[in-house]
Amino acid sequence: MCRNIKSLFNLDPPVTDDEIRGAALQYVRKVSGFNTPSKANEAAFHRAVDEIATVSRALLDALETNAPSKDRAEEAAKARARAARRFPK
Repeated sequence: MCRNIKSLFNLDPPVTDDEIRGAALQYVRKVSGFNTPSKANEAAFHRAVDEIATVSRALLDALETNAPSKDRAEEAAKARARAARRFPK
């Protein structure tokens, strides 16, 4: 799976439609192998992004948990710490 696609479930503040669309775009880019599609593939590419974003929103809306919401600032700090360990300067 693409490392840049982050978990979008159970965050505080909740995930936005733009974040979901961004994740869908990353997924379609990874699966298709295109960063930007050719004119011949453009419609299919954008349709796939739209469909994946719609399905992802439905999934996130349907999921339930008893766990407390994850704080975005804390999660970002953890990610920066992991990156610093993986890629020391």
